[in-house]
Amino acid sequence: MTASVGEHGGSGTEHGVLHVAIVTAPIDVAALLAVAQAPGVGAVSLFLGTVRDLNDGRAVSGMDYEAYESMAESELRAIALETCGRIHGLRLVVEHRTGALTIGDASVAIVASHAHRAQAMDGAREVIEALKRRVPIWKREHYLSGERTWIDPTQGSA
Repeated sequence: MTASVGEHGGSGTEHGVLHVAIVTAPIDVAALLAVAQAPGVGAVSLFLGTVRDLNDGRAVSGMDYEAYESMAESELRAIALETCGRIHGLRLVVEHRTGALTIGDASVAIVASHAHRAQAMDGAREVIEALKRRVPIWKREHYLSGERTWIDPTQGSA
């Protein structure tokens, strides 16, 4: 495992929750995928949220993510546990990055693995939708004009 998986957050199995962390280093997707693998896994669903160059018709140059880290990690773990409780056999690995990110950087990675594809895909979707509603993580977009604006993560379909 890489530093981002081993050094932050919990990494012990807890009812299918394999790893949940708020990180400052770039997200190592290959390491997260490796954590989610197991002999009984037949499907792996990977969701990556990335910084895009355009939002609401405005050119974006980057983004800052800030979090109330201990609360964010705790709430993210609660979401993962709830999701695994609803989808028997689901395995989850989740990281959200904070700090200054540039266009194309991954801000969040959710790996949901299961014996079957529908459950893996449903698990990833449940986690990202709940994360947007419940986890205290804030984002501020940097526009090419020089303006910086805080974005409400609960608005839009981003």
